[in-house]
Parts: sequence; C-alpha cells; structure tokens
Amino acid sequence: MFILIFEQLVKMFFIMLLAFICYRIGLVSQEGNKSISNLLLMVINPCLIITVYQTEYDPELVRGLLYSFITAAVVHIIGILITTLLIRPGSGPDYCIERYHALYSNCGFIGIPLIGSVLGDTGVFYLTAYMVMFNLFTWTHGVILMEKKCSLKNMKEGLSSPMFIATIVAVALFFLRFEIPPVLLDSMNYISDMNTPLAMMVAGFSVAQADLRKICRNIRLYIVSAVKLFLLPLCIIPILMIMHLPQIISTTTLIAAACPAATTGTMMAIRYRQNYTYASELFAMSTVLSIISLPFIVLAGEMLL
Repeated sequence: MFILIFEQLVKMFFIMLLAFICYRIGLVSQEGNKSISNLLLMVINPCLIITVYQTEYDPELVRGLLYSFITAAVVHIIGILITTLLIRPGSGPDYCIERYHALYSNCGFIGIPLIGSVLGDTGVFYLTAYMVMFNLFTWTHGVILMEKKCSLKNMKEGLSSPMFIATIVAVALFFLRFEIPPVLLDSMNYISDMNTPLAMMVAGFSVAQADLRKICRNIRLYIVSAVKLFLLPLCIIPILMIMHLPQIISTTTLIAAACPAATTGTMMAIRYRQNYTYASELFAMSTVLSIISLPFIVLAGEMLL
C-alpha cells in the first residue's frame, strides 16, 4: 500500500503543480478558485457521497459504518487533548489557529480521492463517518477555538452544510434500499469523477497564493505541521490497535487523520477575524509536506495494525 499511496500522491502533486502554475501566470483568479471550491463543496462532493452509498445493503457494511463513527469520534477527542497540551496560549497570539490546523484534516478534498484510489468505494463509504464527525467537531470545538464561544447558530450552519445533508440523504437511501435510476446514477458518477482533479487544483490555487519564501523561513510552521502530519497520526495508531478494527476501517481512519490541514481553517480564520494569512501558510506548508509524510504514516500503519 505504501507504493500505491506514494504513486497516487505523486499524481495528485502534478495536478496541484499545474494548478499552481495556472494561478501564478494569471490563468485562474481568486474568484475562479472560489467558484471551483464552491462547485466541489456544493455539487461534486455531495454527488460522490450519494453514489458511494448506492451499494447493495450488507449488515457487515452497517457494522463497519458504526465502528467508523465511533472511531472518528475517539480520534477527534484524542486529537483535541493532544493539541491542547502541546500548543499552549503562551506560544503566540495565533495559538488557536495552530490548534485548529494541527487537529482538523483535509479529509474531504484530499481524503476522498486518496482513499478512493487505494481502498475503493468501501473506503470512501467508511470515510463519510469521519467527515460527519469532522463537521460536528469543527462547528463546535473549532468555532470555540476561533471565536472563544459556541452558539447554536454556528452549529446549525455546520449541520446544514451540503456535505452533511448529502451524507444523511445517502445513509437514508442506503437503509431504505432505494436505488437511484441508472440514467441519473450514471450522470452523478460522471460528476463524481471530477472530484480528484478539481480538489487538487483547488489545493494548488491555495498554495500559489502563499509567499513560499516567507513560509520556508518560519520555523513555527514546521513545528505545527509536524504535529499534524506525524505526531498526531502516530499517536492514533496505538488507539486503532487497541480497538481491533477491520483493517480497511483502521486504514481509512488513519489516512483521514494524516491528511494535511483542512481548507476550512482559512475560511474560519476569515469568518472570525483571525490571522487568515497565517492560516493559509499553515495549509500550504502541511499540504506540501504531506506528500512526504502520508506514505510513511501508511507504512507504519501497515506494519503495526
């Protein structure tokens, strides 16, 4: 699996590099980046989630999904404890942004294409549980980090996101054993196939907006990225070993947790008037370094799980 992960990351890197060049030469603007991001969030990812759940009902899949929800909740709680202990308020005024980026991963844009290529639709099926927990925690604990308080309004906004609604619809159709007509399902599959290239192009556009020279000189970015990409996933492996889960669930959870920092970090920083420039730098640094870190984390998981 190490080789498969590495090969897939290299392919994704070249797409990201192309997007980087397109943005730097002015072929794509910030407005274009925003439009593509919205297309992914509002249309393509929801279509992908619904099509993944259009599979034959199997009690084994149901048990696996339940295990995935429990595991994702445990991983996020452990992550909150670790980031709270390691990233203290005394580390600087932007400690809340550092905690957010060290904990929450890009399990949608990066996780879906990566897990889909390595573990197939079953892996993406289990990944949806991690994504649901991601939404729940980011719109509760994540908002508390950014705004120092939590409101029902913010929770409602998170629970009404297209990805969350699509997951609920997809799960309902799965349990009701409702099959989408083949013509419509084929159309949705065509749309879903756009996820990987467009997701990596959005990552490339975001990296292109950062000052790479400034990023490379900031030691703090390396420290936070190391917590996100290495320390946190390595701490999760013993938890997964103790839980004795099926390997596909353990691997899916590990890859999701080991993905680079979430794209929502910059959006949250802008929304709650935090240092969004620093947030985008953390995203860019962790995204680039994940090309090196992810294969080794997966290799460690293969050896120990």
